[in-house]
Amino acid sequence: HLLMDFDGCREFKSALGTAAVIVMDKSTDIIRAMARISYFYKHESCGQCTPCREGMGWMWRVLSRMAEGRAHKREIDMLMEVTTQIEGHTICAFGDGAAWPVQGLLRHFRPEIERRISEYSADPHPEPIPVAAE
Repeated sequence: HLLMDFDGCREFKSALGTAAVIVMDKSTDIIRAMARISYFYKHESCGQCTPCREGMGWMWRVLSRMAEGRAHKREIDMLMEVTTQIEGHTICAFGDGAAWPVQGLLRHFRPEIERRISEYSADPHPEPIPVAAE
């Protein structure tokens, strides 16, 4: 069980951030939802520091390809590396707020990302994935 406070979340390598909670059921395409969230961070970044200015767009583009299955499996580790280069290297905490959800996605849903990439590689012209969380 998870106690929804700052210390309880820390035990599970998570955080409350601004204490906003997004509730998604099992029908939500978590990869596409995370791509959409990363677009928000890209759009809202002030662009003052390089990790945010360059990293946010890169994260969004890779996550968008992952949502469609068009990414390469090696990009999963590259994306994690980019998040660690953003985390703790920005002027404000905005970069951390963008990096942590992506790290959580990669930590908890890597098999789903790999499966989607493998399925797309086997059939590069599948039916479009329904847009969820939009």
